Amino acid sequence: MVLKPEPIFACIEALQAALDEAGETYDEVIYLTPDGEVLTQPLVNELSLKRNLLLLAGHYKGVDQRVRDVLITREISIGDYVLSGGELPALVLTDAIVRLIPGVLGDAESALTDSFQDNLLDAPVYTRPAIFRGLEVPEVLRSGDHRRIAEWREAERLKKTRARRPDLLGKDEPEE
Repeated sequence: MVLKPEPIFACIEALQAALDEAGETYDEVIYLTPDGEVLTQPLVNELSLKRNLLLLAGHYKGVDQRVRDVLITREISIGDYVLSGGELPALVLTDAIVRLIPGVLGDAESALTDSFQDNLLDAPVYTRPAIFRGLEVPEVLRSGDHRRIAEWREAERLKKTRARRPDLLGKDEPEE
């Protein structure tokens, strides 16, 4: 099944006309597709700075190529696999972008240390109690020494990334 061009053109053109009346335009018209550029945190960061995004989710075999050729400004994939439709990738993209909008997260700075923001995975995180079933929160995290905590977090981020995703590390990364 391939979605016909007529209703998609009519819909996107009507949405654009309504935005035109407000003196705005779509910064990107994004089609979610397995053969698009792979979604990465830098791409999410870029898109989070845009004002107006329109997402198009295909289904089964997708949309008529003429839609892609004329209306679409960017094609994005959430990974190297195929789903029945683009609805879930659209939700993934939306969630990744929205959480970067100021005011969405309780602590906006916490997003700056998330995995992939600087090609590293995030450090382990802990909460209370300090000891649970004999498992302890690392002493450094209970110390109140912000410099030591930051050093520990950075070391843990590097350790975790080397172990799980060495492909993220550049050749100029420090050796262990």
